Amino acid sequence: MYATCPECDASIQLTKPIKGEIITCPDCGAELELVSENPLKLALAPKEEEDWGE
Repeated sequence: MYATCPECDASIQLTKPIKGEIITCPDCGAELELVSENPLKLALAPKEEEDWGE
């Protein structure tokens, strides 16, 4: 199973895709989140922000 990196259009092989999984693109190093299993779709993972105790 393959998905396409939204940052660099590289083809990324996924063995057991799980929605919400974070994947690193082997070509550009972007952190990606699997947002759909059928069809396979990747999006840039949200950046973690500090909550400052809120």
